[in-house]
Amino acid sequence: MSLGPIMLDIAGTALGAEDRELLRHPAVGGVILFARNFESPEQLAALTRAIHGLREPHLLIGVDQEGGRVQRFREGFTRLPPAGRLGALHAADARRARAAAAAVGWLMASELRAVGVDFSFAPVLDIDRGASQVIGDRAFAAKVPTICELASAWCEGVRRAGMAAVGKHFPGHGGVSADSHVELPRDERLFVDLEMEDLAPFRRLIDGGLEAVMPAHVVYPAVDVRPAGFSRRWLQDILRGQLGFQGVIFSDDLNMGAADAGGDYPGRARVAAAAGCDMLLICNNRPAACEIVAAFKDHRDPAANLRLLRMHGRKCLEHLRLREQPEWQRAMRYVAELETLETLDLELEDPTDPEKAG
Repeated sequence: MSLGPIMLDIAGTALGAEDRELLRHPAVGGVILFARNFESPEQLAALTRAIHGLREPHLLIGVDQEGGRVQRFREGFTRLPPAGRLGALHAADARRARAAAAAVGWLMASELRAVGVDFSFAPVLDIDRGASQVIGDRAFAAKVPTICELASAWCEGVRRAGMAAVGKHFPGHGGVSADSHVELPRDERLFVDLEMEDLAPFRRLIDGGLEAVMPAHVVYPAVDVRPAGFSRRWLQDILRGQLGFQGVIFSDDLNMGAADAGGDYPGRARVAAAAGCDMLLICNNRPAACEIVAAFKDHRDPAANLRLLRMHGRKCLEHLRLREQPEWQRAMRYVAELETLETLDLELEDPTDPEKAG
């Protein structure tokens, strides 16, 4: 059985009979986990074993574990700093910031791999322009060279831990103030401006082997009337054509407010798939997930399946053995240092917790 194009969620901390039946459907290829699916590292490891045991090749398991405001698993895991904290350190000591980024990336990935999670939807490659409260300190910095340096180092650490990286939100979410979880943002800038600035971190990481990308639910009308995640212009012509990206394209959550532009649930899934998304996320809406799964029961894409197989996590250590590793101890020293740095405190509702993805 190949991996299907649908990634969906489950309700609780263990699989129910309905979950098992749905996850065995050939149109399903992965599970995204939320805070409600977590009680402890031990429980989470049992849950991921149960999910992986349903099929061969096993379903992909992803989570939003960026750090800062967006961290699903907390008790028993290291409280990770927001990416903006690394940018603050970079302003004072660029070399140390790069080392800290690699260490934090390794720590995040190692802790997830130890409990059977394949990847996190990170890093955020958006520019912190001060316009988007949804992005804010989830971004590394306001300067493109700093983002490129820190994100590249972060990905190096992630790969050392046996995990693939997912850059988001292509081609850049930092230039709009609207929250795409509830409405459709518009970025009126010309392509030449986006190309010189917002696309630069994606180009840099793609050149470095970035494994996956998640597009933004944002319209850039100077380029295409469709949101980026539903646009062949953005995903095929620009991302795959101009930038040469060969990895996985994940849609952002098709249950988000901005995804209404794609029509009803099966309709928006079909549009996203036709635009070039390899895997379609539908979260926190089981009826809609069932509709999409049924609509894709005969879907076959061998090229996408090969790309998805490369997202499986690789080596891992047991969760309790991580603390014995010199790299874990080094990472914890960086985390402690980063905690002392001042960073932007947005004091807003976490846009991806508990019931949102992206």
